[in-house]
Amino acid sequence: MTLETIEKQTGDKPKLAIIWMHGLGADGNDFAPVVPQFNIPDLPIKFIFPHAPKIPVTINGGMVMRAWYDITMMDIGKHADKKGVLNSALLIKELIQEQIKQGFGYEQIILAGFSQGSAMALHLATTLSHQLAGVIALSGYLPVLEDLSEKVNLNTPFFMGHGTQDPVVPFTLGLKSKETLEAFGYKINWNSYPIQHGVSMEEINDIKQWLIKTFV
Repeated sequence: MTLETIEKQTGDKPKLAIIWMHGLGADGNDFAPVVPQFNIPDLPIKFIFPHAPKIPVTINGGMVMRAWYDITMMDIGKHADKKGVLNSALLIKELIQEQIKQGFGYEQIILAGFSQGSAMALHLATTLSHQLAGVIALSGYLPVLEDLSEKVNLNTPFFMGHGTQDPVVPFTLGLKSKETLEAFGYKINWNSYPIQHGVSMEEINDIKQWLIKTFV
């Protein structure tokens, strides 16, 4: 299986490729509209927005929807669907390899995501054998803690953002993931926002400034 994607660029000859994973029940169209906000002089970017596979989601009565892995209970920090996470990780790795074939280096690829997509970005960045350019993890958490033992991408910059009023992925779960990553030696730029489960314009602007500071 190969993931379908939406691709957009902010300019010719992009210097970065950002693979941005959506949240549960959404698709690649969810964040495609933010691309114009990242029109940065001297930093043309290619965005790849994949559509997750369609699977039954237990917490939603077994309804089939786009999801990177199953959610079995309200306390999403427990009993992770590790098999689902690993299956989706393989599909996203294929996307990474596609970018490599197109001329990008691993050090030019950023993994980004929101909610479930953020969980996938964090999982991949902490298990891949290659050094990535960066990670943007919004309203997410570490889905499979035991896989952190590899300690890869320790020098990769992470931008993590979370709403303090998030009722879906609790702020405390995101903060715990950030603290766990820091304990393993990861470099986290942590940002909190007075919002629920979503992304604010302030957060988008902070990501833009982080990209400029880190890569321009």
